[in-house]
Amino acid sequence: MKINAIIPAGGNSSRFGTKNKLIEKINGKEVIRYTVEIFEQSNVDEIIICANSSIMEELKEIFKDFKKVRIINGGENRQQSVFNGLRASECDYVLIHDAARPMISIDIVNRAIELVQEKKAITVATKTIDTIKEVQDGKIIRTIDRSKLYNTQTPQAFEYGMIMNAHLKLIGQDFTDDAGMLEKLGATVYILDGSYKNIKITTQNDIDIAKIYLQQ
Repeated sequence: MKINAIIPAGGNSSRFGTKNKLIEKINGKEVIRYTVEIFEQSNVDEIIICANSSIMEELKEIFKDFKKVRIINGGENRQQSVFNGLRASECDYVLIHDAARPMISIDIVNRAIELVQEKKAITVATKTIDTIKEVQDGKIIRTIDRSKLYNTQTPQAFEYGMIMNAHLKLIGQDFTDDAGMLEKLGATVYILDGSYKNIKITTQNDIDIAKIYLQQ
């Protein structure tokens, strides 16, 4: 049995600033290195980074000594980057994880690997803790029952053939969530409880939060 991890890293970090957030250093180490180190130490067999061409050479240097890592070209959007990763290597199960989530833990990765073999399609998620309002034209329409709401994170894990089939059927679209592709096709996706620390770095403020977590 082979288990791969796909790390889409093809974005240009337009909301972050002039520098690609994935090579921003936190406590002396690049954001993407924190992320990939967790998967390198986990039970995955191969890590495929789908990279933006602008940071390709830097990534090759950062990961030159990593035994599981292979770097390929990403796509114009996240869906295309993941599809490139899926085409690059067949496996039995695949985990897909945002490169900009460096606070993921080895425990969650390995639990995802175990659960996906039973459920076929899962996403890490956390229960929504804030009260959520639906708003239209600046006016609250209703309060949504948060007991049924979860915040989706990554990794998401799938039987390889199942997620590859979804990408083939929905090719050319712009999904930002692979579990959502299966939902679109009527498949069942299960939840694996995650961690509230597993935030995605999007802005400079997120870097400050990540510094605190990663020091721990």
